[in-house]
Order: sequence, then structure tokens, then C-alpha cells
Amino acid sequence: MSYSVGQVAGFAGVTVRTLHHYDAIGLLVPSERSHAGHRRYSDADLDRLQQILFYRELGFPLEEVAALLDDPDADPRAHLRRQHELLTARIEKLRKMAAAVEHAMEARTMGINLTPEEKFEVFGDKDPEQYAEEAERRWGGTEAYAESQRRAASYTKEDWKRMQAEVADWGERYDALMTAGESPTGEAAMGMAEEHRQHICGWFYECSYELHQCLGEMYVADERFKAFYDSMRPGLAEHLRDAIVANAARHNA
Repeated sequence: MSYSVGQVAGFAGVTVRTLHHYDAIGLLVPSERSHAGHRRYSDADLDRLQQILFYRELGFPLEEVAALLDDPDADPRAHLRRQHELLTARIEKLRKMAAAVEHAMEARTMGINLTPEEKFEVFGDKDPEQYAEEAERRWGGTEAYAESQRRAASYTKEDWKRMQAEVADWGERYDALMTAGESPTGEAAMGMAEEHRQHICGWFYECSYELHQCLGEMYVADERFKAFYDSMRPGLAEHLRDAIVANAARHNA
């Protein structure tokens, strides 16, 4: 079984011009030619193209990809193991980036200023502007990226005031709930926890019950968030954290 250059371009999501270029530089030379001289690609060629695209997605330059694939001591399983390790590292990096964005959005809601170190620690020794350019290049067309950009760009000063007024009103009602001696596992507290989650979903991002529980732990562990919630009423941070856990449990039951 062999495939035309157009078919392969369609399979792989690349342009015919890219395949022509790979052929010209010897990176992916089709195994066959038709009687008319047209390129024909075998299953083995498709396997090699898959490896090329994996490495390219991971940021390897073409010459390094060629050196890796043409190494006589490497086998396909070794390439897959290497790519798996690199992709796992990237996933962990993106997970940390997502957590940092969530932290920043929560801090903005509560009027808490992050330190310069906290804003950039997630980037390690990498220039954050360079990372931002890479994120735009790689994910700028995704729905999630567009939504986060759209929301951030649309809020006015009045929006922020209204948002903080909602938080203040919620805090007063939660204070009253605790004054009444309501348990964090009771219906009233779980309802307030659900309202808190919906506030995040409405203003910032879709906050799952699992993520909400992570935020609840942060409200207790991070001294600034704890201070914010406890300023509404001493002990509110822990009470809210327990209510969030109970609310998540009843929805996931």
C-alpha cells in the first residue's frame, strides 16, 4: 500500500510544500515513485513522518530531527520513550502554568497583589515574554486561549467594582451563616460554597468541583488568601474549605 503526497498531507495535517521540502533535504524521501515520477509514500514512510512531527512539535530543529532518526543505534521504541518523557515534562510545565493562572485570577478577584517572584517563578530560568510568544504561536488558535483573552480584555473598572461588591455581599452572608452556628457540611454552607464556585465560573473560567477543592485548600494554606477570608470572620477560610469539600462530595456522589 502506498499513498500520494496529497493523501499524506491530508493524513498528517501538513502542506504538500512541507513534504516536498522534507524530501529535498533528505529528511523524508518517499520510498517509491509512480511511472509518472510522482512521490508515493509507504507505511514505513508514514511512521517516519509521525516521528518527525513529534519532534517538531517538541521544538527540535530539522537538522537535529534528522540526526536523531538516522542514528543507527536508536530503535523506534527508544524514540517513543524519549518523546514520551519530553511530552510528560511539557504536560507538567503546562499544569504548573495553569495553576499559576488560576492563582493569579483568584488573587485579582480578592484584591491580593502577587509578588514579582510569584508572578514569574513558574517560568524558571525562561524568559516569560519568550514563553508568551511561544504560547501564542502554538495555542493562539485554540478556543480556551481565545476565551481567556476575551474575558480579560472585556472587563472594565465598573466590572471589577461589581465583582468585588458580589464578593463583599457573599462574605457578609457567610459571616451570618457562621454566626448562626451552621456546620460546613450543612445545606446552607454547601449552598454558599456552590455560589462561590459559580462566581468563579461566571467571571473567570469553568471551575470544576475538583478544581474548587484545590482552591479551597489554597485558601487555608496560602497565608494571604487565608488572611482575606479570615478578615470576613476568623476561621472562615477553613469553614469554607470544608464546605467546598462537602459540596463537591454531594455533587459527585
